[in-house]
Amino acid sequence: MKTIALFGGSFDPPHIGHEAIVKSLLKLEYIDAVVLMPTFLNPFKSQFHASADLRLKWLKEIFSSYKNVEIQSYEIDQNRPVSSIESVKYLLKTYKKIYLVIGADNLRSLDKWDRYDELKKLVTFIVASRQNITIPQSFIKLDIDVDISSTALREHIDLSKLSQKCALEINKFYKENNAK
Repeated sequence: MKTIALFGGSFDPPHIGHEAIVKSLLKLEYIDAVVLMPTFLNPFKSQFHASADLRLKWLKEIFSSYKNVEIQSYEIDQNRPVSSIESVKYLLKTYKKIYLVIGADNLRSLDKWDRYDELKKLVTFIVASRQNITIPQSFIKLDIDVDISSTALREHIDLSKLSQKCALEINKFYKENNAK
């Protein structure tokens, strides 16, 4: 049984900001492994741009050489939006402690998450800094120097902000599908 950092999200597309978060998490001595869990569909969104299977494939390619990083398909396998509490309960069958990683931009809506009061009793939150948003002291702050939005990146693909392992494929997909 390990202590993990669960880093979920749409990863639509995955980018160097996601990589920076994973690299920072791996440096924390109390984290044994990082589990990346892409959503089938974010419960707060009505659609995705790249299919769940394609986003999962990209994450596996990007993180294939990383030690102590696992790509989990649990939410995708459910074929529906899955709340964080459900994923955490699933992972607690295998892991003893879970740090739940969120971006600072999620702080303002955290109380709207499904069964948030129960969730905060099961996990310790790690909040990745973003856009000069103040992170309350009750959360563990993860300082990240890369500030990239997947939404903005879909609108203006910048190859320098994508993992070189699959940057050309990601670029081609979003250009061909005019995803915004």
